[in-house]
Amino acid sequence: MRNVLLASLTGTVAFVSCSAEPRDDWALMKPMVPRGYLAVRATEPIVVDGKLDDASWARAPWTEDFVDIEGAAKPVPKHRTRAKMLWDDTYFYIAAELTEPHVWGTIKERDAVIFQDPDFEVFIDPDGDSHQYYEFEMNALNTVWDLRLVKAYKDGGPALNEWNIAGLKTGVHVDGTLNDPSDTDRSWTVEIAMPWAALKEFSRQACPPKDGDRWRVDFSRVEWKIETAGGYKKVPKTPEDNWVWSPTGIVDMHRPERWGLVEFTKATSADHAVTPGPVEAARDLLQGIYYAERMYHAKTKQYSADPAKIGLQDPPAGLELVSTKDGWTASIPFKDGTVTRRAKIRQDALFTVE
Repeated sequence: MRNVLLASLTGTVAFVSCSAEPRDDWALMKPMVPRGYLAVRATEPIVVDGKLDDASWARAPWTEDFVDIEGAAKPVPKHRTRAKMLWDDTYFYIAAELTEPHVWGTIKERDAVIFQDPDFEVFIDPDGDSHQYYEFEMNALNTVWDLRLVKAYKDGGPALNEWNIAGLKTGVHVDGTLNDPSDTDRSWTVEIAMPWAALKEFSRQACPPKDGDRWRVDFSRVEWKIETAGGYKKVPKTPEDNWVWSPTGIVDMHRPERWGLVEFTKATSADHAVTPGPVEAARDLLQGIYYAERMYHAKTKQYSADPAKIGLQDPPAGLELVSTKDGWTASIPFKDGTVTRRAKIRQDALFTVE
């Protein structure tokens, strides 16, 4: 038997005992606090050319350097990656700097599988419910892939590749020479403008956001080990590196509950840190129950409304765990300021707050 610690962001804990667990539930073993970022407003127009020389970018702080997708236990990435965010009434702006001695790319067809090249990726869940979220990828050739996920792959997906970000603007600038293995490059930078009009299509959040709104956002960089003799070639039978802003703890970006917290402010300079609050703490506890149910189902082929059966030795206060036609729901109360609210999750990871 193994005791798996489920720790909420407020320090409340419960324990799950299990003798079997799906391989993809390894993330449960490593509770992580999501990284946070305060996105300030752009005060001047942004020219989307990849150069990041617009005045507004100077007021936007860099994120922390990216780390391995599995977290601090893995080696520090060999090349630095960091990002910035801005917004105005029309666009959500994202920029990134990818240090790279050999900038290369091959894919020129939109909506191809871009991560077969080195790429930069964006994941956005506007309302934080783990459903109806967006994925975006681009390479150094400024080729893009945008798609919408109805829900995460582990919960059945699907991915809708036909969805496009209407009005999208992107730019790439290479500090060096693209696709030339004979020299040493310095970096490539990307600049992205996503219209709120497109992002609001499947969001229950205001678009553009209101002052103080929080979205779940994450970034990923895929890096391939290469040989340079005779042109760029991937090292055979060698997996890619996955470097991210807010680690998921498992080689799977499709864990929206692990993405970073981006808070939007009308201020034009960052004046406070973004840290998890009561909603995130409630979600963290309910995700623990979700994974406990998944592990129980993997062993028994059924769900249970009995906390003891799924291994919850110390259930959260006020927990309601109910069997449904499709599976189960779990909800807990939490304090949001002076108001008591209720957070809820179900078998396909849909998270809502009442």
